[in-house]
Amino acid sequence: MITQPLRRLPGAPLLAVPLAALLLSCAAPSDDGSDRTAGSPRTPVSASASASASAPADSAPSSDGQPEVTAEKVRDAFATLQATYHSGCTPSTSAGECEYFLTRVRDELAQLDEAMKADPQGPGHFREPLAWMAELRDTLGTDTSFENLKKHQDQLVATRDRINRWMQGHPEDYR
Repeated sequence: MITQPLRRLPGAPLLAVPLAALLLSCAAPSDDGSDRTAGSPRTPVSASASASASAPADSAPSSDGQPEVTAEKVRDAFATLQATYHSGCTPSTSAGECEYFLTRVRDELAQLDEAMKADPQGPGHFREPLAWMAELRDTLGTDTSFENLKKHQDQLVATRDRINRWMQGHPEDYR
């Protein structure tokens, strides 16, 4: 335990300014006014929980009281899909890490699929990516087990990569 008062370090004020700026940049409100913390993992929310929560900042209530989906949903879903590029499933990856990765890619693709279908531009705008995700859904079926995801790992990752390339060619959809 420290019993003596701390002495002021000569460079402390110089260090405090960049640290404060970093802290503010991590916790600063986003363009839409919501408070988002950089690097925080996305927590999946069930449909009933999200419906009972207040409308997200990128949604506006429609005449029937349900939030209207805006283009930001596709942008946000694509961003979380891109975050899967930081991990993978290789022979040296533990089974737990591999299961997490494959499940996450599947979940992120499902979120992007929902966002594209509900986008104001209409599902016709996203015809190719939606077709690729439908093909993957048909292949996986209702079996969401790790064994099934591992069996179809190549198609799961290839679908993610195809969609990434398609989106890179359509920057207006994610910027």
